[in-house]
Parts: sequence; structure tokens; C-alpha cells
Amino acid sequence: MEINNVSSEIIKPSSPTPQHLKTHKLSVLDQVAGDSLFPIILFYPQTCSNNTSLNKTSDLLKRSLSQTLTLYHPFAGRLKDEFSIDCDDTGATFIEARAAASDMSEIVKQPTVDMLEQLMPYKLNEKPSVAVNLAAKVTYFEHYGGMALCVCFSHVIADITTAANFIKTWVTFASGSDTSSEDDDVIKHAVFGCSSIFPPQKFSSFSRNVIAENHSNSAEILTKRFIFEGDKIAALKEKMGSESSSGYHPTRVEAVSAIILGGIMSVEKEADDFNHSHLVASIAVNLRNRVNPPIPEQSIGNIVQAGIAKLPIEKKTIDYRNLAETLHKSIEKINDEYLRKFHADGEFLSNMNDVLEGLFDKNCRWFTISAWCRRPLYEADFGWGKPVWVSTVMKHKDVAVLLDSSDGKGIEAWVALPKKDMAKFEQDSGILRYASIDTSLI
Repeated sequence: MEINNVSSEIIKPSSPTPQHLKTHKLSVLDQVAGDSLFPIILFYPQTCSNNTSLNKTSDLLKRSLSQTLTLYHPFAGRLKDEFSIDCDDTGATFIEARAAASDMSEIVKQPTVDMLEQLMPYKLNEKPSVAVNLAAKVTYFEHYGGMALCVCFSHVIADITTAANFIKTWVTFASGSDTSSEDDDVIKHAVFGCSSIFPPQKFSSFSRNVIAENHSNSAEILTKRFIFEGDKIAALKEKMGSESSSGYHPTRVEAVSAIILGGIMSVEKEADDFNHSHLVASIAVNLRNRVNPPIPEQSIGNIVQAGIAKLPIEKKTIDYRNLAETLHKSIEKINDEYLRKFHADGEFLSNMNDVLEGLFDKNCRWFTISAWCRRPLYEADFGWGKPVWVSTVMKHKDVAVLLDSSDGKGIEAWVALPKKDMAKFEQDSGILRYASIDTSLI
């Protein structure tokens, strides 16, 4: 696939940031998230067929992005130090590209990391020459029609909820909706100030080095998409529910996560150098509705914390229902009382260090799950229809990102593993039964 960048510019906020908002304070949860960029890629069917139409589309995207940055001013700023963002209105990167002879539908049917990476403003391992908190790239498939819009967010100020709200606001400006109406449920102004709830802290060099290592990429990582169709998830949930003596019924995310974790356990049991006694499963939990009083949904930042389940790797048959229920308990544990204790009086650092020590325990294999489901990404209609597919791309070791399929019933799991493990993972009985790799989406 040949993609040519035809323009690149910096988009500034349409109105200057007020003086009292010039500094955005980071929370401790922002600090541990790291400053890598994570992408969301939206694919749209044929929208325009000539250069004039393409230029109008790009102009609309840039103009509405400028308006959105006025509400989300930290995304137009720069990281000042480990405690704050300088909201200096420097701007966000916007790149326009053309794919003259490529067919977008082929990418959607059988995507690869290499294909998707070309749609990003920067490659996954690439450090931008100018550090930005947000970068976007629109790619037009001129011959066959269609376009892809990739938006990359700095993890230091955004989790998936923040990113979804940003795109929702951008869409609203692009479509010309009235953003000033108090009754308008489509857009609400971003909310700041979570640093007062989760105050920033000065990390030890040990913590910082461990966090950096955990976010590093490797050329030995293979990332693939596994599709769990809605009817198979429904059957799996029903089976798990019927096997539970406690009345537990899993969510879609818990059921799919259990199959993925079971696959990792199978890989471990078949390894020649089998030496991991436990699989430590970490799943990101949205904290906005788990504290009292609740944090507004429009709050920006990393308002997430990991639910952690330590799962024994045993030779016996894998119990998927037990895996799902154990993961569920680790999520439910994160409530207002737990969070207040975890973050009180400097306890966050000591608790985090305990977690990080477990992360690098030679007897444990750590696997991270990030669920992006139930976010309105498939509703992102800038004026030319809703996306036919929403994706991401990553190369982090032992990570799975879960997204809704286009029908809202299934789940697409992007799983990144060492190359030596992926072949075994693909042949796991649970993966073969409930997931597929090559499935046409359009």
C-alpha cells in the first residue's frame, strides 16, 4: 500500500486559552500512564470523488478541530514537566494524505499492523520531531473511494473515555450543531481538575524506569485481530451463567477476556521452558462512576486504575467461567472505599511499587486488557455518514485492546504477543471455538 503525505500543518485553537487556564495540572494517574500516543482509526465509505470535494472535507475537519481545541485546550499545549501541561495554544498536528491505488475495503477485510501504521500521523516507534498532545491524519483513497481518519492522543492526558468525548465534540462542531445550548446532550464542555482528587506525586527513579519499560515496544511482537461474533459471545455468556453457583453472569468484555486469558495460559503450559506459576491479568477500570460523588463523564485525563487478578496456571482443563468471575471480582473491588485507601496519604506510591514488583516477578506473566467497548465511536458522523469500521493499532507486549464490532454485538480483540507465542495462541481450543481471524466486515 502506497500512501503519500501531501500536507502537514499545525491547527491552533479558534480562540485563545484564558490566562487562568494556561496550566493544566496532571493527576498521579496521568503520570503513570506515560506519554505515548494511542491511535483511533475511523474508516468511512466513498464520500467524495474530486480534489475540490477532498479539499472541502479537509477544510471542514481542520476548522472544526480548531473549535474543539478551544474546549480541550490541553490538547493544543505541550508537556511542561512531570506535573503539568503548558496550555500555550501551540496547536495539534493535522496531516493530509492520498492513497492513489489502494482499496480501503481490502484493509478493512484483512488488516495488518503495517497497513494501519501507514494511516497514522507517526509510526508506532517514531518520536515526533515536535512533541504534541494530539495528531490527526486523514487519508483519501482516491481511486476506489473512502477515507480513513486517524486521531492519536497523548496518553498523559487522555484515556479512551476522554478520547471518545473529544471525537464526539469534534463531530458536533463539524456537523454545525449548537454547542451553547444547555439542553444539547450531544456536547458538554470538558471538565478539568482531577488532580485535586488524585494529586500528582514525585516518582522515584525506580518507578519511572519500570513504567517506561512497561510501555516500550519490540520488533519481536506480533499483533493480530481476533473477531468474537455477537451470537458466539451470547452463547458463551449463557454457558458461563448456567455453570455459576453464585448467580454470576458475565459481561461481554469479561466473557471474551476469559477466552483470551485462557489462550495465554495454554501458551504457557505448552512452553518448553514453562516456568510461570501465575498469569497476572490487569484490566483498566473507568473510575468516573466508582467514586462518591461521581466524577463527571466529560472529565479529561486518565481516570482509570487497573483491576488485577492473579490466576494460577495449572495443568488441568481451563475453567473459563472461573476466569471471568475472578476478573469480575477484581473489577468490583475498585470502589470508593478502595480508591480512597489506595490514594490516601502517599499510599499510592507504596501500593504502586508493590504492583510493579509483581509485574516483574519472574514467576508471573503479566497480561493487560483495555476495553474500549460501549463508546460512541461508530456514531462519529462528521457529515458524510457513520464509519464502517473503527480500529486501533499497537505493538505493546502482552496486551489486548477490545473494541465493539460495527453491529455493536460482537467484539474485535487486537492481541499483541511475542511472535513465538502467537502461533500457539491462534491454535488454542477456546480461540478456535469462539473467535475468527479472517472475517469480512464490509
